[in-house]
Amino acid sequence: MKKKTVIITGANSGIGKAAAKKFSSEGHRVIMACRNIEKSKPAQNEIIEASKNDTVELMKLDVSSFESIRAFCSEYRRNNDGLDILIHNAAFFNHGEKVFQFSPDGIELTWATNLFGPFLMTHVLKDLLAQSDDPRILNASTTNIKHFFDPKRNIELDNLHGELKDTKKYNVYKLYGDSKMALSMLTFTLAEEFKPDGIKVNAVMIPNIRQEKESLRKFKMGYYRVIATLQNIIARPPERMADTYYHICTSDEFKDITGKLVNIDNKIMSCTKVPPGKGGFGLIKDLFGSDHYPVYVEDREMIETVREVCRTETEKFVQ
Repeated sequence: MKKKTVIITGANSGIGKAAAKKFSSEGHRVIMACRNIEKSKPAQNEIIEASKNDTVELMKLDVSSFESIRAFCSEYRRNNDGLDILIHNAAFFNHGEKVFQFSPDGIELTWATNLFGPFLMTHVLKDLLAQSDDPRILNASTTNIKHFFDPKRNIELDNLHGELKDTKKYNVYKLYGDSKMALSMLTFTLAEEFKPDGIKVNAVMIPNIRQEKESLRKFKMGYYRVIATLQNIIARPPERMADTYYHICTSDEFKDITGKLVNIDNKIMSCTKVPPGKGGFGLIKDLFGSDHYPVYVEDREMIETVREVCRTETEKFVQ
């Protein structure tokens, strides 16, 4: 297989680190895009040693900051002529946080990291991807979006800049689900937009994945830490998810596939209002399954709303 260049955001821990190690072990050049360079160096060294591949580079990137994204992309352009794979793995989910969190651009931090950052970065690097003979983009979605099987659930965009921060409860779990649903929707519309350039855009549904001890210690509340610790007992290792990342981004099976939501078993998921033959406990159980996603993902009106909001928030930084 031809050696490819891949950018992985949030590549210093968890799935991102496992993915960086997987790509590097297969002989590809990896750009680890991480917020804290000093804390990420041990991960870089570990990946180089484990993969016996020294083409693993570390670059500073805060996905929540538009200025940081522009600086990252400018530096990348100075040293590179093209790009083959872009994996939007980094995400923000501050368990138990009750105080409204702002990004450097004054946007709610979950939305800035999980949606607007990837949107901006994708468009700034689009021309480099278009030069590849097999360009692919992968967005990290989550089983959390299955809560949208509830017909009453919808994306809320009325508090992006803290307009309601003094009167509306700061619900990080809903913010995470809403932003990841929006990213999944964006996958479909970007796939259509980028098709003339040959760029494939897909999303992967991440189930419960084992978390590192350092990640568990960051939980704001003991309740969340206890639940996550118990989930770790049955959770799949991040290496399992890394294999899925790799397959979607490099295999011939996905060479011509775009605009799809894929599960951990490399199976293209299907859209439905309610999982077939399921209700009650069955519906709850399907939150941990991976065959279907809510029809809400394909709501054209909301997709256009999400895309327009993305354009509005990032327009000054795209050029």
